[in-house]
Amino acid sequence: MSQNIQLSGPEMARYARHIAIPEFGLEGQKKLKAGKVLVIGSGGLGSPVLLYLAAAGVGTIGIVDFDTVDESNLQRQILFNVNDVGTSKAETAKERLLALNPHLNITVYKTRFTRENALDLIKDYDVVADGTDNFPTRYLVNDACVLAGKVNVYASIFQFEGQVSVFNYLNADGTRGPNYRDMFPEPPPPGLVPNCAEGGVLGVLPGIIGSMQASEVIKVLTGVGEPLAGRLFLFDAASFTTRILKVSKNPDTKITELINYEQFCGIEPASDKPVKEITVQELNELMIEGADFQLIDVREPHEYGIANLDGELIPLGTISSAAHRISKEKQVIVHCRSGVRSAKAIRELESLFGFENLYNLKGGILAWSKEIDAGVPQY
Repeated sequence: MSQNIQLSGPEMARYARHIAIPEFGLEGQKKLKAGKVLVIGSGGLGSPVLLYLAAAGVGTIGIVDFDTVDESNLQRQILFNVNDVGTSKAETAKERLLALNPHLNITVYKTRFTRENALDLIKDYDVVADGTDNFPTRYLVNDACVLAGKVNVYASIFQFEGQVSVFNYLNADGTRGPNYRDMFPEPPPPGLVPNCAEGGVLGVLPGIIGSMQASEVIKVLTGVGEPLAGRLFLFDAASFTTRILKVSKNPDTKITELINYEQFCGIEPASDKPVKEITVQELNELMIEGADFQLIDVREPHEYGIANLDGELIPLGTISSAAHRISKEKQVIVHCRSGVRSAKAIRELESLFGFENLYNLKGGILAWSKEIDAGVPQY
């Protein structure tokens, strides 16, 4: 395909440092221009991946992101600034990338990546770069790439640690390399591994790992160098140590269809019964009236230190063992950052202990900050 690709004069000047590399040359640059990469997520990992792929001259880039820019993103999501808060991440990312390199074709998909749309979204791309931060979507990306025969350039980050690998790589003999399920056949128990919002992440870490992820994409597209196929790269920023682990194909790994990944990862609600909710306005009224209720905060201690509503701190992972501290006699309002973990806590308490007086604070701390008291920090 690269034989039919031509570079304009301005493109030749822009990519001169690539073309000067003997192993890369003009042919490598043409392969980049012919390449099509779908980046899932434009946040911590997606920002450096997108910036470096755009700067490098990857001709067609797709961006999947349904989210909007939040002030708490700015510590690490370097595509965005304070003027972008509240805007579409995907649209804003496209604007930034075209300002960096106008010689690109960029398509945005302002939607969640789901099992209903996954195969349709990836079908026109050569490589998928996974910038997601949760296990259901990570398994979905992997399985969709395997079924569609696409290379999955994977990365993940948490606190000080990062990982990078290349899954489902097409070998010279036509076989495919290991995929994510060969390494992790089953997800960890729900709640065992928090995401970055819950556990935190060093701001520079996504830049380090995302740059490595972009490098792997470029190697896959051009055929230059040796991609991390069959290998998992591990990085610890705190100790500045690295390891590379070998990943082998598992003959028992069978992927035949896309499944319910929330259920597979054990985080689908155990019941269709809706959780009772209370709005931040209603909670504020109860506080003003001096009503007799119990307020439970199921976030982590470091989150509580950033912002809190003076609730009783019982982290989600300890909610069952602390059930005796929760009243069954009066209204109990449970909250977290956004309402997701608190809803999970309520379902767990209702299922195991028969609570009937629990109410989820809709929108959590974020809603309280936006609608009641802007002095409570968002994070």
